[in-house]
Amino acid sequence: MRDLPRDARSKLCEQLLRYLETHPDNRENASRLLQFVQQTPDCFKREHQAGHITGSAWLLNPTGDKALLTLHRKLRIWVQPGGHADGDPDVLRVACREAAEESGITDLCVLDAEIFDVDIHTIPARPATGEPEHLHYDVRYLLQAGHEQFAISDESDALGWFTREEISHLTPPADTATLRLAALWPTQG
Repeated sequence: MRDLPRDARSKLCEQLLRYLETHPDNRENASRLLQFVQQTPDCFKREHQAGHITGSAWLLNPTGDKALLTLHRKLRIWVQPGGHADGDPDVLRVACREAAEESGITDLCVLDAEIFDVDIHTIPARPATGEPEHLHYDVRYLLQAGHEQFAISDESDALGWFTREEISHLTPPADTATLRLAALWPTQG
């Protein structure tokens, strides 16, 4: 197995170090994710069964007052668009790709190339496919769509644009990651 080029891993590590400086309230997740990237040669590959890097987008509408959430088909919860890096160490590119694939929106703008949020969450085992329980080390970026028209992909049962208040009612209190994203998001007005 070939290790990633040092610069690909270094770029994400440098971003995580900057994130740690500016987000001390999420230090535990960021420190664990940084350690995982530094110590796991296959961290960007889905085949690393204990866990792997994923990229997500907190995708805002053109006016910035709503965020796009997807009702995830397998997990049955409302979450931001995102998915597996599949070997790609450019996690911002992964977040953009996944947002476009899951929403059908290709007119996307990166509002900030720095990390918006990080989260580590457990994905339940799927015995029917032989997939074991594992961790997603999720790196999230802030994006904006050029329009609100979307198309529902195979990975979703529904998509919708939601205000911060709607997200607080839609999201169970146990889903602290989505609630944290909603609290971080710089709404207009």
